[in-house]
Amino acid sequence: MQRRNEIAPRDTADIHTLEAVALAATCRAAVASYAWVGRHDQKAADAAATTAMREALADAPGRGTVVIGEGEKDDAPMLFNGEIVGDGRGPDFDIAVDPLEGTSFCAKDLPGSLATIAFGEAGTLWSPGPGFYMDKIVVPPPAKDVIDLDDSPERTLSKVARALGKKVSELRVVIMDKPRHKDLIARVVDAGAAVQTPAGGDVGGSLAVLLPGLDVDLLLGVGGTPEGVMTAAAVRALGGGMLGRLVPQREEEAAAIRAAGMSVDRVYERDELVAGDAFFVATGVSGGPLVGRPRKGDGGTIVESLLISRGQVRHVTHTIFG
Repeated sequence: MQRRNEIAPRDTADIHTLEAVALAATCRAAVASYAWVGRHDQKAADAAATTAMREALADAPGRGTVVIGEGEKDDAPMLFNGEIVGDGRGPDFDIAVDPLEGTSFCAKDLPGSLATIAFGEAGTLWSPGPGFYMDKIVVPPPAKDVIDLDDSPERTLSKVARALGKKVSELRVVIMDKPRHKDLIARVVDAGAAVQTPAGGDVGGSLAVLLPGLDVDLLLGVGGTPEGVMTAAAVRALGGGMLGRLVPQREEEAAAIRAAGMSVDRVYERDELVAGDAFFVATGVSGGPLVGRPRKGDGGTIVESLLISRGQVRHVTHTIFG
């Protein structure tokens, strides 16, 4: 497996020429993992998605570096940080990837699992090294300049409500239903806001904040760093606001972050997480409000995707044969 520092830097080109490649990768991953929907085997579903995505990326016209992946965090079989993909005959690009976001949703046949990827210009996607988890705030464009990770939840709600022209009691907040969020959820509810508490899937929660018609105003809480960087690509493309900070969940992770010379105090802004042009793609696996699940039709499998790029959200339907 090639690593980033083994190859000399090269010129880049328009990252958006690779949108079809990214769509093909998530579509293939979605179809592969869909075979495991409802089979209560998260690792098998994740492995199927990861293998299919890696195979799709192998023929990409260029040289992509997996800046942040799920392999090391989730003990997945492939797509590790620093892995090189592509045929080498095109632009350099960065990749942030989660081949199966919401593995438990897929395994239990619950809505919300997605095959996801973000492409960015070479050298623009932030790499957290050994940091697997981060605290995040995601808000729509009108509130992008009022958020602060050091604010209390109550102050955050007040500032975001004011920016959106709402009362706190009118806000809807996504916070993952995790033990680490017990106090946060209680404080947000006590402040008067409504809280959606999915079991996982903070990429989906962030997209709900950014996309019109889904009635979500902000996302709070700790989630994965791969999901954070992919989210930042979508947030940047749509002009929303985001902040993130590493929050290790185990002492081994904290020690590795210290050894890498990184800080758990530094707050990263959206344009530090994604410092250049980028786009984001998600394809539905188990269905939900964002995109439907794969379905049979016309001799192949029909899949639904979201492409978030250049200030636009495109709903794309493909038929995958074979």
